[in-house]
Amino acid sequence: MTDTAPEAVAADTVAADTVAADTAASDVVIVAVDGPAGSGKSSVSKQVARALGFGYLDTGAAYRALAWHALAREVDTSDATAVLEAVSDFDFRISLDPDDYWVRSGEVDVTEAIREQRVTDAVSGVARVPAIRRAINAAFRRLVAASGRPGVVVEGRDITTVVAPDAPARILLTADPAVRAARRSAEISGSTAAEVAEALRRRDSSDSKVVDFLTAAPGVAVVDSTALDFDETVAEVLAVARRELGGAAPVDPDRVAPGVEGKD
Repeated sequence: MTDTAPEAVAADTVAADTVAADTAASDVVIVAVDGPAGSGKSSVSKQVARALGFGYLDTGAAYRALAWHALAREVDTSDATAVLEAVSDFDFRISLDPDDYWVRSGEVDVTEAIREQRVTDAVSGVARVPAIRRAINAAFRRLVAASGRPGVVVEGRDITTVVAPDAPARILLTADPAVRAARRSAEISGSTAAEVAEALRRRDSSDSKVVDFLTAAPGVAVVDSTALDFDETVAEVLAVARRELGGAAPVDPDRVAPGVEGKD
C-alpha cells in the first residue's frame, strides 16, 4: 500500500494507508451492509449511497485487487505466507464516489479486471488469511474517516460485525440461494445456472470459515430480497437506513431513481 499524502489524492479517493489511525471515524455516518455473493449488495449499496448523498465503499474490491496483484506476480493464492509477502508492495486505491467508481492497483486500473473469473476463483484464498483481513479492515476504517463525506455506505461480508460493529445502521441483505444463483448466472456468459450455483456454494462455504455473513448479528436488520426486484430492494434498504439513522441523513428525492443491477 502507498504512503502518498492525502492532499495529493483527488477528492473521494484516498490511498488505503495515508490517514492517521486516530482520525475520528465517528464523524462519518456509516451504513453497514453485509451479504453473500449474488445478494445484490453492491448494486443496491451503490444506489442507496447515491440516494443519501453518501460515499460508497466496496470492501470486496480490496480483496479482489489483492488477488489480482498476487496473480500478476504468479503468487500461489492458496499459500498464506506467499500472499502475505505480496501485500508488502500492494498499492491499493479505490474511489468512494458512487457515480465515478474505479479501483487501482498501483497505476493500473483494475476495475474490470478484478471481476474476471480467475480472480473470483482466487479471492477466497486471499480473504481467508486473518492477518490480511485485519490489515485491510483497518485500512477500510481509515478510508471512511478520510472520505470527506457526511456518510459512507460500506458493503462486504463482515462490515456489520468487524469493520463497523457500532455503525448506526447495520443491514444483512440476503436472498434464497437459488435466486442468488439465477441473478448471478444472468450476469455471467458461458456458465449454466447449475455451475453458478455450485460456485456460489463453494464461495459461501469458504468465506464462512472466516466470518459468519449468513446470520444476522444482534441489532442487524435483515432485508430478504428473494421476492423483490432491484428497485424494491433499494427502497427496503433505504427505509431501514432512514429508520436507524433517525432522519440524520435526508434522502435527496432527485437522486432516488431506478438503478442498474451490477455485480457484487
